Amino acid sequence: MKRLVIILTLVFSFLSVRAADITPISNAFKSGNASSLTSSMDSQVDMAVPGSSKKCNGSEAVAMLNTFLGANKPNGFSVVHNADKKDNGFLVGKLPTSKGEFRVNVTYKLNGDKVIIQSIRIE
Repeated sequence: MKRLVIILTLVFSFLSVRAADITPISNAFKSGNASSLTSSMDSQVDMAVPGSSKKCNGSEAVAMLNTFLGANKPNGFSVVHNADKKDNGFLVGKLPTSKGEFRVNVTYKLNGDKVIIQSIRIE
């Protein structure tokens, strides 16, 4: 029994170490500060905000997100679902703003312990 507890503890601790830290993404949406995500953007990012959708470089993605968040002041952000599988992951969140609530979908890849954003879709 003691051996089983030790094995389970090791397995769960290993799994928790591989979980991506999505806190910077969540904090950026909460505060309305997309610029804090500049170093987390991939070289090409699929962006979709209401009224615009395109594949762009990381700095253009941050600019699009800043424009959206400037026009829709966030009142918070909550992660509804988050999952990681091997070196990829996604999160789904709710973004209440001054102009209504939006659903946010973010896909990312893991580079070591760093999250690299590949797409952001706001609906």
